[in-house]
Amino acid sequence: MGLFFGYGIILQLLALIHFARRRPEYYWLWIIFLGGGLGALAYLLIEAAPDIVLVQQSFKVFPRRKRIRQLQTIILDNPAPGNYEELADLYREEGRFSEAREAYSKSITPRTGTAHNYYGRALTELELGDWAAAAQDLERVVANDRQHDYGRALGLLALSHAQSGNRERAAQLFAEATQTSTLSETQYNYACFLRDQGRAAEAREWAQRLLTKKNTLPGYLKRRERPWFRKATAFLKALPA
Repeated sequence: MGLFFGYGIILQLLALIHFARRRPEYYWLWIIFLGGGLGALAYLLIEAAPDIVLVQQSFKVFPRRKRIRQLQTIILDNPAPGNYEELADLYREEGRFSEAREAYSKSITPRTGTAHNYYGRALTELELGDWAAAAQDLERVVANDRQHDYGRALGLLALSHAQSGNRERAAQLFAEATQTSTLSETQYNYACFLRDQGRAAEAREWAQRLLTKKNTLPGYLKRRERPWFRKATAFLKALPA
């Protein structure tokens, strides 16, 4: 019994560390504290175990950086568009957006300009805050496929036009995107757009619609969507009554 008690404290500490980092639903704190070792074990199995995938992904950082160095050397002798495209994807995964944008640009030629290249470059431009350039690239992407990346490209195009000041085009695109897409990112960006247009009631409706999904999503999707739920909650609190 004493041995289990000791392990229970360790499990509680591990659960609390994970809770502080991932910030799941607050009722888990009661389960961790009141349930002791068993409560902490339940938390770790339900909430922390799926994050093992994230840990595994973090180990990919080292081979990715090694591959980047290899490609940088290969390109010196063989500056093929395909090599630049792979390098650009790796740069973007590393968060090196300026370098990724430059590599995507070099991967695009009259014969190799695919939706993947333009979409990848647009994602880097969004990260860099170059909304006009992102809109231009995303227009090319959605002209080829309105549902590219499960409809995310259309929502990001709407956001790009909104941030560029092209409100009429943004409104048209958001209306189209939200008819076919249930992506939380698109719904949140649309709520922000409506708020900025002075349409607070509609903005509140879309933010609330995003939060309503919490009741129907399976656990693993709730964990993935948690950042958007938090943003929507904060959005509603800040929205004028």
